[in-house]
Amino acid sequence: MAKATFLALGDSYTIGEGVEAADRWPVQLVAWLAELGIAVEMPRIVATTGWTTDELSAAMDAATLDEHYDLVTLLIGVNNQYRGRSADEYREQFVSLLRRAVGLAGDPRRVVVVSIPDWGVTAFAEGRDRAAIAREIDTFNTIAREETARMQARWADVTPASREAGAKPDMLVDDGLHPSGKQYAAWLEGILPEAEIVLNSRNSFM
Repeated sequence: MAKATFLALGDSYTIGEGVEAADRWPVQLVAWLAELGIAVEMPRIVATTGWTTDELSAAMDAATLDEHYDLVTLLIGVNNQYRGRSADEYREQFVSLLRRAVGLAGDPRRVVVVSIPDWGVTAFAEGRDRAAIAREIDTFNTIAREETARMQARWADVTPASREAGAKPDMLVDDGLHPSGKQYAAWLEGILPEAEIVLNSRNSFM
């Protein structure tokens, strides 16, 4: 069987701000899947630090994307929250992105939505209202989870792992904000099972 194809959509967390390419979680995911005997091509990543939902959508418009991927992941929204944009706007734009992800996957069961991590626990957030950040992240994640369930896509919750990592130096890169490769590996505890289900079932989705 040919190697599975993988598209990862997102922002700084998906492109891996501050880490080597091999430490990005989509790249680590391919390596972990290989250990399970699931061969996956290196991911096509459409993600840049700072992107909001509408900026990711515009980048997808400009990108040349295949018509079909065996696995599509979507992690977006932290910059909407950081810039103080509304939850209603997030819902509308997230739904549009999720529909596009499903279209690129060909089936909602091939799409894994990854929750937004909580940057409020990091060293970068020192002096900010950490409780308010957590509440807002939870609101955005509730929206994403609801719409993911409505679309019958899959959900991977990495927010608890991000909160457990907190401001531990080995869990963050030098900016005190973005995750280290070690933290991304912890996220994969939640992402890997969902991706494994998708790829082990890919023939049944055809």
